[in-house]
Amino acid sequence: MTREDQDMTAPATAPDPGTAEPPSRLGALSQLIQDALDTGESYQRLADRAIDPKTGETVSKPYLQQIVKTPPVNPPTLPRMGAIAAALGKPLRRVQEATAEQWLQYEATELAGYDEEVRIIVGHLAGKPKADVRRWRMMIEADERARREADE
Repeated sequence: MTREDQDMTAPATAPDPGTAEPPSRLGALSQLIQDALDTGESYQRLADRAIDPKTGETVSKPYLQQIVKTPPVNPPTLPRMGAIAAALGKPLRRVQEATAEQWLQYEATELAGYDEEVRIIVGHLAGKPKADVRRWRMMIEADERARREADE
């Protein structure tokens, strides 16, 4: 390599000044923990609070660090999720959703306030093509209109 070539090369890891930080590639549970760290929490303070209220199981500072930096192949167990929820001050359901999203690529949709029948219908329609969902919606809306008109 000539002197001229050396002057024109830059290390591959040199950051390009003026470029924004790349978007986070953290999984959903990793991001929940990172969000807590971003507010001033430390891994140690989180670990000190990480006690599952049902089983008493705890998670350690290294385990929390591992979830953020190099997530394990397997998701945390339910008691560990309970401990993480306690550490973060989040509902267990939120930690379960984040765990499912990170390890199973499954994003839950909350249907609070609806009965089991509605949940089953929504779950059934979730995998359908948009045209089928539109058709079902039109049928449901037509049924509602007919009921209203019958009541008038």
